[in-house]
This record gives sequence, C-alpha cells and structure tokens, in this order.
Amino acid sequence: MNYSRRPIILVFALLCVCHQPDACADGFVIDKIYHPYVQPLEREIEFRAMAENNSQTAMGERRIYRLGYGQSLNERWSGEIYLIGEKNDDHGLRLDAYELETLWQITEQGEYFADWGLLVEAEKLRTRDSMEISTALLAEKEWRRWTGTMNLYGIYEFGGDIANEFDTALGLQARYRYTRALEPAVELYAGEDTLGLGPVFTGSRRLGGGRQFYWEGGVILGLDSSTPDETFKVLLEYEF
Repeated sequence: MNYSRRPIILVFALLCVCHQPDACADGFVIDKIYHPYVQPLEREIEFRAMAENNSQTAMGERRIYRLGYGQSLNERWSGEIYLIGEKNDDHGLRLDAYELETLWQITEQGEYFADWGLLVEAEKLRTRDSMEISTALLAEKEWRRWTGTMNLYGIYEFGGDIANEFDTALGLQARYRYTRALEPAVELYAGEDTLGLGPVFTGSRRLGGGRQFYWEGGVILGLDSSTPDETFKVLLEYEF
C-alpha cells in the first residue's frame, strides 16, 4: 500500500464514521493529548490523575486515576495497559476499569506535511457489563518553535448495562517549545457534552542511561453548562 495515501484514507474513513446520524456522546473527553510517535526499545511507567469540579451536579468533585505500563513492540507499534480508579463524593477510591491501548506510528517524523499515527483503546468496566472501544487519528505538525497536535476520536460503547452508542471527540494542543524542562501549551477538548479550554505546562528531564522523566499539569475550564467548571490534570511518566 502506498504510504503517502494512508493518512488521507484514514482521515476519510474516520470522518465518514464520525458523521453517522445516530452519533451521540456520553461522559467527558478531557484527558491526555497523544502524540503520533513510537520510540523503539522504550518502556514506561505512567501515572495520571484528574479532578473534575462540577457545581452543576450533585456528584461534586470526581477524581480519576490511571496507572499504566507500556513499551514499544517494534519501530512502529507500542502497547500499554492501565488500571483505572475513581473517587467521588459518593464513594472512596476504587478500581473501576481496565484499559488496553496500542499506538501505530504511520509515517516517519518529517516525512510529510504532518506526522500521522493511529491509537486504538479498549476499556472494560470492572463492576458493570460495559465496554468501550475507541479509535483516534493522531496528527502533529511543527512550525518554528510551535507544535500543533490533533486527536480525533470515534468511540463505541456497548454492553448489557448500557445502551449501545457511538460518540465522537476532539482534542487539540498548541505547544511552545521554550526549553526541554518547560513547554507551555493550550488545549481544547470538544464532544457532544463537552467543551473545554485551558493552559497546560509540560516538561522533561533526561536522567542518563536512556532514562527520562516527563511531567505535565494544567487546568481545563468548562465553556458550557454540561462541562465541569474546572478539570485539573496531572501526568507523570518515567521512561527507561
């Protein structure tokens, strides 16, 4: 297959799915912006935490935690497994779900106008008959000291305890490469029931021996009544 046509075919296919008339949304899409790259021979341990503060619902503050382990499978593929915990005003921290994900780096960095990748995730709730399969088209483009990243999702939820439905979501990031230790960014998240925008700060530090520590933190502000007022997000990643 001609590699120069793959990104075009993937965009067309995903956009066709995203425009299904029965598409609807459930839940929030504010999470992590993925980049379309695989580092060969890399392993990582990742911790993510999010706190949603929503004055419009009785749930109040909801906290979601993810602990994951991942590694590259070859030069183009990587995989990761997560344990997902949740805590809110109604109950303490509990293991809520499991997730598997795989990332395919479609193009070489700098090969085309933008760099392309494809992310596939499968999440299974622990206490309910419910599963979610999502596919995201990843694109990234650098210009001068700026980097722009797009995550375009198609999400399908199904199971005996929920109504089967198809969702779409979009995540955008504009990041300024100030220094390796500090890269300020702005992120936008959009979905059927979500619209949020806010500042995020990222950075990394090399530890020697092929090891690296990466961090990320920010707050996404809700721009409509169905999105949490604030979503605080933190990510810590150890690569080795």
